[in-house]
Amino acid sequence: MSDDLSFGAKLDNWRSTPYSKWAFHHVREIVPTADVENKSGLVNDLNLDIQMFEDLNLEQVMGETETDAIVIAQNNSILFEKYNNGMNEKSPHILFSVSKSILGLIVGALIENKTLNESDLIIKFLPELEMTAYSDATVRDLLDMRVGVKFDEDYTATTGPIINYRYAANWNPVPVGVEAGDLKSFMGSLTERDGIHNDRFHYVSPNTDLLAWVCERASGIRYSDLISELLWTPLGAESSGYITVDRLGGMRAAGGVCFTARDLARVGLMIANYGYVNNKQIIPDSWIDDIIKNGSDSAWEKRIGMDEFGNIPMHYRSFWYVQKNGDPLIHGLGIHGQYLFIDPKLNLSVAWFSSDNDATGSPYISRVMKTIKSIRNKLKYV
Repeated sequence: MSDDLSFGAKLDNWRSTPYSKWAFHHVREIVPTADVENKSGLVNDLNLDIQMFEDLNLEQVMGETETDAIVIAQNNSILFEKYNNGMNEKSPHILFSVSKSILGLIVGALIENKTLNESDLIIKFLPELEMTAYSDATVRDLLDMRVGVKFDEDYTATTGPIINYRYAANWNPVPVGVEAGDLKSFMGSLTERDGIHNDRFHYVSPNTDLLAWVCERASGIRYSDLISELLWTPLGAESSGYITVDRLGGMRAAGGVCFTARDLARVGLMIANYGYVNNKQIIPDSWIDDIIKNGSDSAWEKRIGMDEFGNIPMHYRSFWYVQKNGDPLIHGLGIHGQYLFIDPKLNLSVAWFSSDNDATGSPYISRVMKTIKSIRNKLKYV
């Protein structure tokens, strides 16, 4: 079925069912991309130690939640691995907004090596944005989605800035007579404010693309190469990844990263081990500790959107969500059902890819969260 869909998947339908079931793991055949390589070629091998999860009905859950792949890894072993819709262990799948969480790690490494400081103003590196809403925003404001910029992250919108954003990112076909621009020119158009910086949590995807641009300007290195040098190579990734780019090569850091499920699980295991893997510290342990401990409760309580989490005690820090009802659960979250869950206490990582047709507050989120809770509870008593 998935091969047949390849004949119909194109730029105007690739994020819609049924085409997404093929397109989400063939993104580079639809949108231009840049490679993310493991330049050393040395792979951090994971053992196959398949566990019996029959009582959790994981394959049934996958079918009922339009899930494309799940990899459950603990310590240095894969406990469960299953693929649907023509995927396999070598298939890079789009992360959507779990891409933001990857940038959060890269920024941590750049702060550690003194390339950036979280108190730096954005315009220190991008003076051309002095007349925008970002003129007095800091690196930390962007990391925590606490920028007072006017932007409505409405995935059902048919007009307005979010549509122009998709045109600029090269994710939607551009109508005749419309000037698409590019991601960097789009950032320059965000001049209006809807509040003060460093206040409430307000989810704005362009913040992430902007911060990746800051990373490039500060380091002098393309963002795809920063991922390769600071994460993918030292991690010992098994497969190359890639990231979508706009018409001028601008990186879609907010949602365009594509990795295999196994390699995303490797990222989770590295985080569970406080940034340490392959006998080296990749991401500072203090950065991981800061993600877990230092998000603002008040910013989350005053948040705009993210109602699907209800009253779960949570915060958001450096593009990661942290649930605090019990032992901390760190996770990235992307539309259409993309997740990376990390339980440091269990040294557990769960990479979860989907092609859910609902981009907004999917009804499947509660089912996924209950399944993760069941996995954690099961492994506590193994």
